[in-house]
Amino acid sequence: QVRLVESGGGSVQVGESLRLSCVVSGVPYEDYCVAWFRQAPGKEREGVATIYTGGPATYYGDSVKGRFTISQERSRNVVHLQMNSLKPEDTAVYYCAADKGPVSRSRAGYCWGDSGIPLTYQHWGQGLQVTVSS
Repeated sequence: QVRLVESGGGSVQVGESLRLSCVVSGVPYEDYCVAWFRQAPGKEREGVATIYTGGPATYYGDSVKGRFTISQERSRNVVHLQMNSLKPEDTAVYYCAADKGPVSRSRAGYCWGDSGIPLTYQHWGQGLQVTVSS
């Protein structure tokens, strides 16, 4: 049974940092796409960043490029999302998700498509709140 357990959320001030972590279990970790999504109140869920666990490939949504970094600890089956220079618009529920891939028919990437990270990832965590106050 696939299980994704997120941790690290909380409340911070503008400009501060947070690191989210997602422990992946129940799948062969070495050959999966693991992504972070977020959903702010009244807005659609959006893909933030994704990583292919079998290699270095990563992808970031435009709104977080240069501020967020996705990484992994393969020995612990953990994917991290380091979030720096946080803004109030980063306030959202953040979800970890995993998919065997490829996630798109396009050749954009194994873990993302032409329009970013699709919402069709197979497995999802419970989500955790990140609040950024000004």
